[in-house]
Amino acid sequence: QVQLVESGGGLVQTGDSLRISCAASGRTLSESTMGWFRQAPGKEREFVAAVIWTGVTYHADSVKGRFTVSRDNANNWLYLQLNSLKPEDTAVYYCAAECNGPVYSFRSYNYWGQGTQVTVSS
Repeated sequence: QVQLVESGGGLVQTGDSLRISCAASGRTLSESTMGWFRQAPGKEREFVAAVIWTGVTYHADSVKGRFTVSRDNANNWLYLQLNSLKPEDTAVYYCAAECNGPVYSFRSYNYWGQGTQVTVSS
């Protein structure tokens, strides 16, 4: 069994930066694809970014150039650096692990964290 715990969310202003983290425990995920998704009120959960165990990364078009996903395989951590934040980035951000399909589909992932709230004020 895998447990994922996100941290680092908060209230920031437009243009600010934030780094959110995900700590994985239970077993090593060094060969697992891990990703970030977000969900705003009244909207579906949407893909943000993912990183393959080799280090190859994918980012949604809406965050490309502003957000960067990374991972620390040795310590089972996943990170998301959020720069140039906009009010439309406001959402609960979820960490996901063990992908068995397209990286951009939330249905592909077997494990999920509880989420961390990111709120961007205008």
